[in-house]
Amino acid sequence: MYTINHTLVLLSLKKIKPFCLLSFFLSSKSKYHLVIFKKTVYYSYMKLHYNQLLLIMILGVLLSACGPKSDEQPAPPPFTFTTPDHFGNSFTIPEDNHMTEAGIDLGRHLFFDKRLSKNSQVSCATCHQPSKAFTDGLPVSVGIDGRTTTRNSMSLVNLLWVNRFFWDGRANSLEEQALQPIQDEREMGITLIELVAKIEAIPVYKEKFNAAFGSETVSPDRVAKALAQFQRSLISAGSRFDKIRRGEVQPTEREQRAIDLFFTHPEPSAPIPLRGGNCGDCHGSNLTTLNTFHNNGLDLVPSDLGVGAITGRDTDNGKMRAPSLRNIALTAPYMHDGRFKTLEEILDHYNEHIQPTANLDPLITAASNEIQGKSLALTTQEKKDIVFFLKMLTDSSFINNPAFQNPWPDQ
Repeated sequence: MYTINHTLVLLSLKKIKPFCLLSFFLSSKSKYHLVIFKKTVYYSYMKLHYNQLLLIMILGVLLSACGPKSDEQPAPPPFTFTTPDHFGNSFTIPEDNHMTEAGIDLGRHLFFDKRLSKNSQVSCATCHQPSKAFTDGLPVSVGIDGRTTTRNSMSLVNLLWVNRFFWDGRANSLEEQALQPIQDEREMGITLIELVAKIEAIPVYKEKFNAAFGSETVSPDRVAKALAQFQRSLISAGSRFDKIRRGEVQPTEREQRAIDLFFTHPEPSAPIPLRGGNCGDCHGSNLTTLNTFHNNGLDLVPSDLGVGAITGRDTDNGKMRAPSLRNIALTAPYMHDGRFKTLEEILDHYNEHIQPTANLDPLITAASNEIQGKSLALTTQEKKDIVFFLKMLTDSSFINNPAFQNPWPDQ
């Protein structure tokens, strides 16, 4: 018989049952109080009243969870992710990869870490530098050992609203996209087995994987998810154009003229003729992209088949993604092969040098500021105004955001 807080607890020698120590004290309406210790105790069901029996049943349920604990800890809950109202809500975050602060932080460290390439020479950020709006300033990207790719590094901006990735749209999610450059022999050139081994050898990642996913386990899937979380966080919405769209400032006369010209499809035969740059047909919405793919008449016979190489359809040959034009003044050179050095060259192409390729996009062939015109037929001033608009898309707060910078001081 034990005395606890001056309360008698009757014990018998008829049955044995182990319990885990509880951090709370259970009581009943009866004159008896039952306290469970982390030791084997003997008790008699016959000496307990109905209330004590009920307590034992409840304890059985509560204590069934006692046992060996797994190394896996619950993943951190998603945090409130606020997006610009004028961008809309037409985006999807995968159910199995909710964004968390720890996940984004892990993704940022992986994104900037050169040690994760074959010879520790390049990282994702080598081709996607914050100061250049996450491009690299080269016609085509350069990977390990100076190996060149065949395409221009696309700006990583507002990817939360994108549903097909790469110039040819071959990836349907950021998670699917993330591991391809890592394994490409011209880019980072490392196998997924080697990637995991390298990450496991870097002590700081143990804590970061544990914080992001609930355990220290490194896997290609987790690497892809962390990189995707970081890239979804790269939102640019602080340009002059954004401030006008949100009603924070009023546009000047030239700014409004440039905005209207950019987004207007020309209608020279309308009762009130409309002059336009036709840019919004492919780069529409406040995101300046409709997430569509087009053959924009760069070559009579495309040397890069683009989407056609993925689908195998001739009608897709030469089609490339119409990317967001956010921060475009910082992302020269332009087009999928970096052939144009300036914004003025781009306007010259669309105005005067479209090639009549077999599957030229009808949005281009149908656009002219002249009745039955054979070209876009913009004036010199109109071209300057469109370039002026494109420069209104520069967002210095985006490229200088501390959350998007290199976290490795020695790299």
